[in-house]
Amino acid sequence: MQKHTQILIVGAGPVGLALAGDLAQRGTHCWLVERTDGAITQPKMDMVGIRTMEFARRWGIADWVRNSPYPRDYPQDNVYLESLTGFEFGREVVPSKDAEPLPPQSPEKRERCPQDMFDPIMQRFVRQHSEVTARYRTLVTAVKEYPDKVVASLRDLETEEEYEVSCDYLVGADGGASFVREQIGIGMVGKPVLTHTVNIIFRSAELPKLHDKGLAYRFIFIGPEGTWLTIVAINGKDRWRMSIVGDEQKREYSDAEIHDLIVRAVGCEFPYEIESVMPWVRRELIAEHYGTKRVYIAGDAAHLMSPTGGFGMNTGIGDAVDLSWKLNGALAGWAGPELLASYEAERQPVAQHNIAESSGNLKLMLEPRKTPPPAEIFMPGAEHDEARARYGKWYGDMMKREWYTIGIHMGYIYANSPVIVPDGSPIPEQETARYVQTSTPGARAPHVWLKDGRSTLDLFGRGFVLLRLGADAPDATPFVEAAAHAGLPLTVVSIDEPAVIEAYERKLVLVRPDGHSCWRGDAIPADAAYVIDVVRGAGRERAQSASAAA
Repeated sequence: MQKHTQILIVGAGPVGLALAGDLAQRGTHCWLVERTDGAITQPKMDMVGIRTMEFARRWGIADWVRNSPYPRDYPQDNVYLESLTGFEFGREVVPSKDAEPLPPQSPEKRERCPQDMFDPIMQRFVRQHSEVTARYRTLVTAVKEYPDKVVASLRDLETEEEYEVSCDYLVGADGGASFVREQIGIGMVGKPVLTHTVNIIFRSAELPKLHDKGLAYRFIFIGPEGTWLTIVAINGKDRWRMSIVGDEQKREYSDAEIHDLIVRAVGCEFPYEIESVMPWVRRELIAEHYGTKRVYIAGDAAHLMSPTGGFGMNTGIGDAVDLSWKLNGALAGWAGPELLASYEAERQPVAQHNIAESSGNLKLMLEPRKTPPPAEIFMPGAEHDEARARYGKWYGDMMKREWYTIGIHMGYIYANSPVIVPDGSPIPEQETARYVQTSTPGARAPHVWLKDGRSTLDLFGRGFVLLRLGADAPDATPFVEAAAHAGLPLTVVSIDEPAVIEAYERKLVLVRPDGHSCWRGDAIPADAAYVIDVVRGAGRERAQSASAAA
């Protein structure tokens, strides 16, 4: 007998896990299949962005991320230098996670939580929910889409059992070499190679004692040839990731060459243990489409970008959150035909923007290759200290664009989405290091601390929320009736607090399950049912019906 589930998710990395957990909290059943055992030996990411932390807050796991094994008192400095025992050109001092204050725009802040710590947290989150059936060491061998379902062929890699699972919808969160994307015939466009890079994970508890540079998150090594290597503190104790940055030419490194590079970076021989060596390719690619009628892709399956900036996984989790409530609406019956189609319209431009930003950051990091450092910065003597400081300031000022990115994580606006009702106001331009909150339709709804200690963000996440702001806010009955007629889940929340009224800019603001504003106004519209139809993806359908009736 063929097995069945509502949603089949292929790939149990952070994006697949986020989608499974978010769906489960909406009461949607899903299968989550992963060809590996889920263990992480080469952590590909280590920064959980501020918007992802807001999602984690809604999921109830923000404290789990904060309390990961990564030490909260570990400095997060970025240091640019010749070697650990050589000249330091400068550093961007960044406080530890405990010392970094909350930004005024959020109840959360970015966290340092490498993937080998973050994935187990997400797995624990998913295991809480009986709605999720997780199958590791399971390979998807075929995906066939039909008008009313999708059928996937699976193979248990432990027992070699083969079987089929049917589902209403299937999501490929199966990485850059996505089998799901290949099966549905979606291509990728962009630059397939930016650099060939090699990551070496090594252990050394002695490393910090060998130099005078102190503790830091990342060391960027600059030689006469330019930027050639980085070393990142993975666990804040004895585990390090060395990345040989490379270029467009693929090459292999022998054990002896890797040893020489480690010694050059540190400046002396020292005991260490190599755990793993992983060649990989920085890419700049985006999927031409994000899905078909019943099969969708998310995360690296939909977009590949340089890790310079830490946008990759966080963009993917944004995909998962956007797609989750739309799939839930389709299964619940209140979604119109444009709701799932809006997934691509909303998330593809975000990925395009983040890809461009990531590639720009890579170019900045590698600028010393195009503009060779002056020879004097490598010469001993106090008479060259000024040249080193001058060079360090130039490099640091240039690199700030990568290090301060709240606008990238928070400032995207779904202004051109078919399920957003614009109000004619100007769309704020997205900035990199600056983020000004707005209730503009399509924007993330603003965070404001409520008098009861909650954030306004704590009001959102399940169904739609209509905020009535101020004592003179209009009666919400027309919206309530229209939502009930369409079957759309809607809660009305009345708030009369000056800070909230100021931040939200209108007396009425309709917020979607993903926390984005989708309509606002100071009065009930003449046709509240039309607004409800648009935000649930039935606006075009309604317009066509009205046209036919006329």
